[in-house]
Amino acid sequence: MNLLLNILIIFIAFLHVIFLILEMFLWTKPMGRKVFRMKQEYADSTRSLAANQGLYNGFLAAGLAWAAISGQYSVQLFFLGCVFVAGVFGALTVSRRIFWVQAMPAILALLVLAQTT
Repeated sequence: MNLLLNILIIFIAFLHVIFLILEMFLWTKPMGRKVFRMKQEYADSTRSLAANQGLYNGFLAAGLAWAAISGQYSVQLFFLGCVFVAGVFGALTVSRRIFWVQAMPAILALLVLAQTT
């Protein structure tokens, strides 16, 4: 069960590194605009907001890596919970896709975590 949990946590951390790259470096580029379904004008006007958001995703990725390496239940619960809350909030305020991409993997990992205790 711990192997599955670590795989899920590392996968979620990897997703957040991808989000960081997309939001901090590719936001105004064709790939970033395509992923987030934006026009150039909107991407240009929200560039600094996206970079800030990307930085926070980097913090989540670092915390998730720490959670996987440390194996500490409280660290795993905290960072997976943060990802879940962020995913639900994003789904409610921005796009329902965020639930499936961000919150659902966290739910799966939290379920596995619950089985390990």
